Amino acid sequence: QVQLVESGGGLVQAGGSLRLSCAASGRPFSSYAMGWFRQAPGKGREFVATISWNGGITYYADSVKGRFTISRDNAKNTVYLQMNSLRPEDTAEYYCAAGEFAATMDDRYSYWGRGTQVTVSS
Repeated sequence: QVQLVESGGGLVQAGGSLRLSCAASGRPFSSYAMGWFRQAPGKGREFVATISWNGGITYYADSVKGRFTISRDNAKNTVYLQMNSLRPEDTAEYYCAAGEFAATMDDRYSYWGRGTQVTVSS
């Protein structure tokens, strides 16, 4: 199996930046597409960004396009989410996930981390 551990969350002011990391172990990391999702209190899980196994294809939710960047370093078995120009509505628990293909639907991912909290104050 694959284990995923997120880190890098915290409390920031509106307009600030954070970089989330997700470290993977288990089956070869390069064989998986990776995604980031988030969930705010009282809301369902929301797609944020995804990246293909070799980093050649990325896709972003409209709500974060132009502000967030997903990247991966297969040599380090790590995927990143750089978040700039943060807004209060970005406040959520952020989860990384691994799946066979890059996808926007959460049921397309087989493995999930336990989450890291991002809180943006105004």
